[in-house]
Amino acid sequence: MSPEAHSAPRSLAEALRARDDASLAALLRSRPDLITPVPTDLTQLATRAGTRASVLRALERLDRFALQTAEALAVAPDPASYDTLLGLMAGDAGDETVARALPRAVATLREQALVWGDDERLRLVRTARELLAPSPQHPSPTGLGPTVQEATSGMSPGRIQEIVTTAGLPSTHDSVTAVAALTGLFTHRRKMAKLLAGAPEAAREVLSRLVWGPPYGQVTADPAAHLRWLLDRGLLLPTAPGTVVLPREVALHLREGRAHRAPEPLPPAVAPAATHSPQVVDATAAGQAYTALATVEELLKDWDEGGPAVLRAGGLSVRDLKRTAVALDVSEPVAAFWAELAYAAGLIASDGEADERYAATPAYDEWLELPPAERWARLARAWLAATRTPGLVGGRDAKDRTLSALGPGLDRSAAPEVRHRVLSLLAALPQGAAPDAESVLARLRWERPLRGAQRDGARDDDLRSRLARWTLSEAELLGVTGRGALSSQGRALLGAPAAPGAPAALGADSAEPTGPGDKLPVHHHRAPERLAPLSPAEQGVAAAAAARLLAPLLPEPLDHVLLQADLTAVAPGPLRRPLADMLGVLADVESKGGATVYRFTPASVRRALDAGRTAADLHAFLAEHSRTPVPQPLAYLIDDVARRHGHLRVGAASAYVRCDDDALLNEILADKRAAALRLRRLAPTVLAAPADPATLLEGLRAMGYAPAAESAEGDVLITRAHAHRTPPRTAPEPVPDGPPPPDATLLTAAIRAIRAGDLAATTPRKPVGDPLAGGELPRTSAADTLATMQAAVLTGDSVWIGYVNAEGAASQRVIAPIRVEGGFVTAYDHTADEVRTFPLHRITGVAELADD
Repeated sequence: MSPEAHSAPRSLAEALRARDDASLAALLRSRPDLITPVPTDLTQLATRAGTRASVLRALERLDRFALQTAEALAVAPDPASYDTLLGLMAGDAGDETVARALPRAVATLREQALVWGDDERLRLVRTARELLAPSPQHPSPTGLGPTVQEATSGMSPGRIQEIVTTAGLPSTHDSVTAVAALTGLFTHRRKMAKLLAGAPEAAREVLSRLVWGPPYGQVTADPAAHLRWLLDRGLLLPTAPGTVVLPREVALHLREGRAHRAPEPLPPAVAPAATHSPQVVDATAAGQAYTALATVEELLKDWDEGGPAVLRAGGLSVRDLKRTAVALDVSEPVAAFWAELAYAAGLIASDGEADERYAATPAYDEWLELPPAERWARLARAWLAATRTPGLVGGRDAKDRTLSALGPGLDRSAAPEVRHRVLSLLAALPQGAAPDAESVLARLRWERPLRGAQRDGARDDDLRSRLARWTLSEAELLGVTGRGALSSQGRALLGAPAAPGAPAALGADSAEPTGPGDKLPVHHHRAPERLAPLSPAEQGVAAAAAARLLAPLLPEPLDHVLLQADLTAVAPGPLRRPLADMLGVLADVESKGGATVYRFTPASVRRALDAGRTAADLHAFLAEHSRTPVPQPLAYLIDDVARRHGHLRVGAASAYVRCDDDALLNEILADKRAAALRLRRLAPTVLAAPADPATLLEGLRAMGYAPAAESAEGDVLITRAHAHRTPPRTAPEPVPDGPPPPDATLLTAAIRAIRAGDLAATTPRKPVGDPLAGGELPRTSAADTLATMQAAVLTGDSVWIGYVNAEGAASQRVIAPIRVEGGFVTAYDHTADEVRTFPLHRITGVAELADD
């Protein structure tokens, strides 16, 4: 290896240039914003990696200990040695746990290109230092203040000399050496201990209040004696009138060298709150899964003929959400969850009509034809990937507008990652173990401390914590968990192993434990145990596996009910679809649960007759599907309603009523309840009304009659519940949390392009006739360009060219010319790694490469 390879890099670009392809791929995979678009060379990659937006995104994805390490580097000298950093993290007394964990944190920061340089010269990228270093406007998370040099930058030389003399140091000839001497005193443990030993007790009390931050305090124009003692010796330094600060070096001495009060090298363990039998967990989860399917079906059935109207701003109105909650017999937040779940799965959407309403999509009919386990898997898969967050419904947006179910403003790009991570933590527990929710939240805060940062004193109210709490409750509603523990089908949905501890789920190179007391091996350079998110193809395989595990646990649909003498029918379990559909028309659901109770009423029987069934059909249907004899009261009810059904005929006059029994028409005319219908006799057997036929039908039925509608030809109209469907709609696409991670093909192509571009930018070249300063494109005459190209064809050498494409974009390339003819040069382009043809008139200039 050349001596240059062993030299320390002088910039981040040089540090990236020394990396191998695997290391560059790891950087681009962890920071996908750096590859959008693909940088032209490593210098551009380094520049992009140092931009504020990119650095902020990278810092947000650090775990707490890696972030603490970056914070320590921000208050360390620049550059800092590894030993200096270790002292800031472990303190003077040392901390074996911190010492073992620090290599992983430094490796993480290096991999993320937030830190570069060898162990003797560690450098935090400038933007990260600016974000994390202490300042009066942005205090450091370490609680440290400015250095002595920074705090005395505006102080008069005479005052600095007074402080140096009072502190017991010899006076110097200039302020620079005086500040250096004072810094040397404050960083010398023995001398500082001797100085502080003579401090008044009240002065030591002041230092103890400032030592862990904030380091700023207020003083009067005539400070007390103990404050004057500190000011005279530089242990407190003025920063503004009435404001003093504790210098960083003094604070570090008082802290015994530690940058943080409590370093957190290990992730907090996720503690089990209860342990259940895996069989009980799976059975409970299966019961919840069955309820989820029934609830979604009931919701869609309620909206089958057209659901609630779409608000002008989008979404459900508060009234419609309440109505839906009553229909499903759930709370409003839970009703919002089911509506959002069906929307995320592509089962409901707006119909797009002039008076927009929500309705089922054609995909709903396809979904109904699937086996129950596969229907559940589709719902669970949609929930896991959705960025829409039902828990936000009812809250306020940035403009103080109410957030509506199915409306805009509910997408949170972090939701899928938090859901996946919460379930991964559950998968790391022993089977049947339900986690303590607070320990899950503590773990998430350790893994993403910036995203879970305290705001306005309400730490538990940060978005990630709320997403985690919603995940735990929604997973239970959906049947992914049972009694709080991850079910077998939930594990399969994640692609996790059937039992914790199986290495296949974490990767062949993983060595992390997965028990409830799991701790990260401090020598390991990866994050705590994680199940990698699955690709779309892998998600399909995992969903199919989850469906196979769930299928045997779901109850088998029944083909019978139990009829009772009180005009009810009991379904002791789920019913087969044709039976359930017919019974839903013939009777009303009275109660739901493990067994569903249906009640027969005159209105429900008339509904079945209106749908085209005859009394004989209904008797035969009940006899076929009842395990008990048809009770006599039910048979009488059917016959009685059928005997009166259709006795009256309603048509359009606007509407009319005709009946062969004129006495019955007289009875209707005499009934005070018919006044609102404004009926009048057209003939002995015909009454007319200005109301439309539907209103007339409902009015007569409300009076206790059983009229039937008829067509213009006089035939009885058979009314069937018609299913209103939207045009084909696709499920809403999740809103990505930044650019998606690049796949292997894109990574390989991008790294090859970056390497080739870097080669073109850094290859030594011979001087050209009229070179441009600053590494811009070479400029040579057309004759010189042609002559150099022809010579390169003969010698087989590579040359460096400047090239402007048809869109006007300029680039520099290293090419090996093969032939020159007809105003074109055919050459192997090292940048594109292919043979290309270049028009000579688009080549701005050419230079030969240096011999070395």
